[in-house]
Amino acid sequence: MKNGIYVEGHRGFCALYPENTLLSYEKAIELGADAFEFDIWLSKDKVPVLMHDGNVSRTCGGEPRHLRDMTLEEIKMLDPCFRAKFGDRFAGQVRVPTLEELLELVREKNPGMSLGVEIKEYTEETVDLSVALLKKYGIFDRCWFYAFNGRIISYLKRKYGARTMGYPDFLMREFTSYDDYDEIGLEMKYVRSEILEIYRKKGLPMHFYCADTTEDVDFCVTHGASLITANDPRPLIAYLEEKGLRV
Repeated sequence: MKNGIYVEGHRGFCALYPENTLLSYEKAIELGADAFEFDIWLSKDKVPVLMHDGNVSRTCGGEPRHLRDMTLEEIKMLDPCFRAKFGDRFAGQVRVPTLEELLELVREKNPGMSLGVEIKEYTEETVDLSVALLKKYGIFDRCWFYAFNGRIISYLKRKYGARTMGYPDFLMREFTSYDDYDEIGLEMKYVRSEILEIYRKKGLPMHFYCADTTEDVDFCVTHGASLITANDPRPLIAYLEEKGLRV
């Protein structure tokens, strides 16, 4: 990994495009993000697929269904155009991607890109299948692995030697210690609170999310961020370039 402050697009470029879709990731690449974050679940037939919620209804509409109860064929029939946010602007233009489809996109558009890999399905099988694909495409060593689950963080670190980023203990499931954290992630509401000093004292590199205004970006930079995630990375990129702080 390079030194400096990384620009990470949250779920791609989700301020302007449907989150966790190839369109959103491609636009983040075109914008010049150093990395983007995405979320992994397993389909019923054990294919790693990308969506923030396990329940498909928020971004895809329709009746609540969980990804783990759907085959990949069924998942590919969904329309993750996020009508509640974008109306019909992207209707019929996007599909729920597989992890492998995303890795094909990265290989084509920016093979040196870094990835923020959030494991949402808290099983070792999800980790194993995802890591296997990341290694197949030669990108494992350019990944950060995120999870709100201490057991999964430890599994990633101890089995694979992965670069891990966990969250404050009060947000984690199955938390035991910070021993397997390489870095720690803090949401802006905690970055701007007395909690920040507690976690700065742990001496871990810090990822702050999501900083979508110049004011938030300035606060993150001046309070020690190593990576900043944004729904809209444009203010973040502009600020870092002006200050000469890009990786």
